[in-house]
Amino acid sequence: MQKGLSGWAMIVAALVFAAPQFAGAAAPWPEKPVRIIVPWAPGGSTDILARILGVELGRRLKQNFIVENRAGAGSIVGLQFTAQQPADGYTFLMTSTGYGFLINKASVDLVNSFASVAMVGVADSALVVNPHLPVNSVKELVALAKKRPGELLYSSSGVGGFPHMNTELFMLMAGVKMTHVPFKGGGPAIVDTAAGNTQLQIGSLPTVLNHVRAKRLKAIAVGGPQRNPALPELPTISESGVPGYESQIWFGIFAPKNLPQPLVSSMYNAVNEALANPETVRRMDEQGAVPQKMTTAQFAKYMETEQEKWAKVIRAANIKGE
Repeated sequence: MQKGLSGWAMIVAALVFAAPQFAGAAAPWPEKPVRIIVPWAPGGSTDILARILGVELGRRLKQNFIVENRAGAGSIVGLQFTAQQPADGYTFLMTSTGYGFLINKASVDLVNSFASVAMVGVADSALVVNPHLPVNSVKELVALAKKRPGELLYSSSGVGGFPHMNTELFMLMAGVKMTHVPFKGGGPAIVDTAAGNTQLQIGSLPTVLNHVRAKRLKAIAVGGPQRNPALPELPTISESGVPGYESQIWFGIFAPKNLPQPLVSSMYNAVNEALANPETVRRMDEQGAVPQKMTTAQFAKYMETEQEKWAKVIRAANIKGE
């Protein structure tokens, strides 16, 4: 009889010895559908891009990524909801430039209440007006606003949202006064401007572009540092009447604060792989958005810088919660 263990016996013994290690190993992620909370109403730029990204994440990770809109209070409703969810990798937040929580002094904010996971992309803003408003340039709009102080109504996605902050910055730099009409998201706000109930918006390009192409809105300038390929005939706001004006929207993925680092890394890698797919790039480009890659640490630092920047605008414009 052979002394010692046979080949098969040795394998079995090795597996038995290793069993505790396998038992403690992390489960594969994701094992069930993943929610992406968007704190704005359907139809806005963040919602549009979250759905583009969700499709590609689902295809790559073989699991459903479900976009769930929780709008209200300038994104605070969705932020508070996400911050209260388990940090288990099954609830993420996708949001964009918007600082209603700074204005309303909410207990939740992007720097202190969340883990910054991944930058998704950036897009220009665009100054659009209802086609019946008798202006065709930034200079004509400024002249009209000075002639009729406070009479022109501008729509926004909510207090502290991107269109609100854009327009407050515009009014500060142009020396004009217009009246804010907030909604629960960029989609409803831009529909209201197209209907003529409000006269203008400085919204994100992904939100307004289809309305401009359908001639429901008239675009007169873009807010980025240079002309945009999606609307190459339009000047920038800076070159056409308000020198130095610049505003672009960012889009990013966040998670509840204490998400374990392996899950942060897994989602970060999945997002950046999705953004490297030419089809995702094409679909974002159709909406006037461009993928933007940062490390998790760079993204967290960028968030700190952004909150400081817009907090200064809030103080300078003396913006109050509504």
